[in-house]
Amino acid sequence: MSLSQSEKATHFRALHEAPGIFIIPNPWDAVSARLLAGLGFQALATSSAASAATLGRKDGAISREQALAHSRMIVDATDLPVSADLERGFGEVPEVVAETIRLAAGAGLVGCTIEDSTGNPDKPLYDLSLAVERIAAAAQAGRALPFPFMLTARAHSFLYAAPDLDETIRRLQAFEQAGADVLFAPGLPDIDSVRAVCQAVSKPFNFMVGIKGKSFSVEELSAAGVKRISLATSLYRAAMTGLLDAARELKEKGQFVFLDHSVSTADLNQLMGI
Repeated sequence: MSLSQSEKATHFRALHEAPGIFIIPNPWDAVSARLLAGLGFQALATSSAASAATLGRKDGAISREQALAHSRMIVDATDLPVSADLERGFGEVPEVVAETIRLAAGAGLVGCTIEDSTGNPDKPLYDLSLAVERIAAAAQAGRALPFPFMLTARAHSFLYAAPDLDETIRRLQAFEQAGADVLFAPGLPDIDSVRAVCQAVSKPFNFMVGIKGKSFSVEELSAAGVKRISLATSLYRAAMTGLLDAARELKEKGQFVFLDHSVSTADLNQLMGI
């Protein structure tokens, strides 16, 4: 029997409240979602970049409607709770961000992330006051839902020039006070920075694996205080690497050695439960 949205939401919150760290991998279509479920992961998250790539677009180049339709596809693929990367909420003003939360719930999601990036290279981050207002509006919209919607607030300072750990912590603390359930700062440069952030906040912290030289083991992240690990485009890129390697082998060498180490269709179907 399929789980209700409320049951999924309750399970998702329980994952954040239970002892230990957990991984929330990022599928990009129904197949990858079902495979990850078959491997035993307990929750899934979309990646805005991988979502856009399925439509042949760059990250940030799809509409709210397209992002939510993609989210619905992932939601419908399994019985696992799903959180979506909804970028900056598809609008600047807090009211638009709040509406995005309501629409996300309507798409079957039980959580999402909202970031403080503007999309403007000349001013990449929202002023702190507006960034906080946006998270507060999202949190209020989430609390009005009939199930526990998990809002993750992302501070993006370390993805742009002149990152500042103290400023990142200040933003995360402000987002926590504004009602965020989970905190997130992609691009932290070392495990000491991760530890400093985790010690500075009281809500669960999500670490993003996927940047070379800035990705750490589960054991290291757990010891630093991380609660949740997401993978962004990592699995999508790994899958595309396999595709490209196989395609180049047959195109450039006329060989099919990749078949010797390819998973069988029967094994894939078994993992997907079909």
